[in-house]
Amino acid sequence: MKYLDKPIAEIVKKIKAREIKAVDVVQESLERIQKFNPKLNAFITLNEKALDQARAIDKLIEHGQDPGALAGIPVGIKDMLCTEGLQTTACSNILKGFIPPYSATVVDRLLGAGAIVVGKLNCDEFAMGSSNENSCFGPVQNPWKDGYVAGGSSGGSAAAVAARLCFATIGTDTGGSIRQPANFCGIVGIKPTYGRVSRYGIVAFASSLDQAGPMSNSIEDTALVLQVISGRDPKDSTSSSESVPNWSGAINASLKGVKIGLPKEYFAAGIHKDIRARVDEAIAIVKKAGAETVDVSLPNTEHCVSTYYLVAASEASSNLARYDGIRYGLRNSSRELEELYKKSRGAGFGREVKRRIMLGTYALSSGYYDAYYRKACQVRRVIQQDFLNAFKVCDVILSPVTPAPAFKIGEKIHNTLEMYLNDILTTSTNLAGLPGLSVPGGLTENGLPVGVQLTATHFAEQKLFNVAKSIELAIPKEARVPHGLH
Repeated sequence: MKYLDKPIAEIVKKIKAREIKAVDVVQESLERIQKFNPKLNAFITLNEKALDQARAIDKLIEHGQDPGALAGIPVGIKDMLCTEGLQTTACSNILKGFIPPYSATVVDRLLGAGAIVVGKLNCDEFAMGSSNENSCFGPVQNPWKDGYVAGGSSGGSAAAVAARLCFATIGTDTGGSIRQPANFCGIVGIKPTYGRVSRYGIVAFASSLDQAGPMSNSIEDTALVLQVISGRDPKDSTSSSESVPNWSGAINASLKGVKIGLPKEYFAAGIHKDIRARVDEAIAIVKKAGAETVDVSLPNTEHCVSTYYLVAASEASSNLARYDGIRYGLRNSSRELEELYKKSRGAGFGREVKRRIMLGTYALSSGYYDAYYRKACQVRRVIQQDFLNAFKVCDVILSPVTPAPAFKIGEKIHNTLEMYLNDILTTSTNLAGLPGLSVPGGLTENGLPVGVQLTATHFAEQKLFNVAKSIELAIPKEARVPHGLH
């Protein structure tokens, strides 16, 4: 690799100085995709215009223009985000062949900063899953070990970054779907504060939980991409008008005076010994960097998974009602309207999506709304208050991302409860609307990545980047690049 293992800022600087060409950088990305993607199954659609767009960036620079902070940088987009002229399916049969007439705000902002979208990335169908096994395009392979999941739902986004197929990717996180695959693949991934990034043009799963965020191989790269995609969007009424700081330029790995909270509920029995060991090492690293650790409690952690799945499934039931076989997407014709619905939705949706639609519809139905959905929303507020209380005594909460490392493909797909419990340490962040980040913390004894989860109060992403940087500096690079993919 000439380019794809270098920092984004370094490559952009060289492209703008005309020391290297954007077209050559994109060409390397496409060559690595061609070489490794047949095995990984990370990219499902490629942008045939990528090289032409890279040449256009080079021409702008030749004419003295500044294409932006990501000039010539190849990026991948999770197939949950609309891309004008490029197929967007949410990895579901019901949307196969759908080509949006517009792009998501996140995509427009990347393009406006000079980035080159090289393709769309595999994910669980409608982002519903924790292993990327629910995709109509098949599962994504973990770049670190054959036969293991890359995580979900943003498995393709994580695998593409870990394998250095592109510099950065965009994932979406509804209950941990950026942080969990980042953890499984040994990369950096951040779910920003809810509202920090526009949801316009993102295929909706659970609107009050969904949030897009960047994934990359370094803290600086992740911070830089987040700067580009963040900010108020008039097309999304839930987007925040909070100013966007220069996160990448303000990263400080010195943690003197910083208080790190350790939630006792996240270190209970059931955490894999290798994960506990790596997280303990991360705690020692932040202490050495000057931080002080304090014990905190998140007493309603045990209710997070059940609360999350009630809220998420209810919103999914509402959002996915639009896929009816009439307006767009798969249509299996019938002379009877009800039969048309059944045939179109029955053939178009996968098993997991159907399960969540049925669960959500039940929770919203007459006679059950108050007992389930309304109660879940009340518990959600209590969960958020637990975090706000904890942040009165600490700046950042440090914990494992998942109870166990990546598992084998097929190992849990038929055990729904076990799969759902994989999200026990991540869903609370979404329920509370907080920013959360996964940073590589080393490897297990059998060579699988382990991430460290960091959580901060609303709009405190800089604190996450600072603490994560102190951990990143202490982790050797050989523990962050999959073998055989150099």
